[in-house]
Amino acid sequence: MLATAPTVRRWNLEEYYRMGDLGFFTDGRVELIDGEVLRKYPKPTVRRWSREEYYRMAESGFFQDQRVELIDGEVLEMAPQGSGHFACVCLCNDAARRCFGSSHVVRVQGPLGVGKGSDPEPDIAVVSGNPRDYVGKSHPSTALLVIEVSDTSLEFDRTSKAGLYASAGIRDYWIVNLTDRCVEVYRNPVPDAAAKFGFRYADGSVYSAQDLVKPLAAAGEIAVADVLP
Repeated sequence: MLATAPTVRRWNLEEYYRMGDLGFFTDGRVELIDGEVLRKYPKPTVRRWSREEYYRMAESGFFQDQRVELIDGEVLEMAPQGSGHFACVCLCNDAARRCFGSSHVVRVQGPLGVGKGSDPEPDIAVVSGNPRDYVGKSHPSTALLVIEVSDTSLEFDRTSKAGLYASAGIRDYWIVNLTDRCVEVYRNPVPDAAAKFGFRYADGSVYSAQDLVKPLAAAGEIAVADVLP
């Protein structure tokens, strides 16, 4: 089964009242309409969640057995991973570890604390140091390399995720495109008022299964064939 594109999580009435009891709505009047929490004043608008509120929700058991991410203040539901998607994540993990070595941490589907209202969990994020450097601290806010494995979420990864990572100053963003069996490489984040999150990548290249790709922050290269399932 292929993963589907992310969808905004809808809240039911029980969850809505629970959030009220837990003090999530002390900042103003809200109402639940079609599964969305709306602020009523000065005009009805979808309420955006902060990273702190997102973690409180998780600690309160709102997301049990669900794959979710916080993107631009919205909680998005991620579909279960298909076998090809999961295999590709494993292959990317192996390739990144070989390429970057022991002086870096390859985080697999771990959070990046990007801004106040976003907490994406890229399939692969390479950061400096070792795993113990992040114990008891916030999640990393940037990465040397981010990789998303993509099939039906391709458009989302090319737009929303790309804009978000560009806004965080991540210089090297790859999409492993399972549909076309290639790797899309995006670099050089630049401001763009028309782009999602106000930033975009100025440079983009596509590499086929016969190609090698060199991460900006590593001396070695990664064979595209090594990350394709």
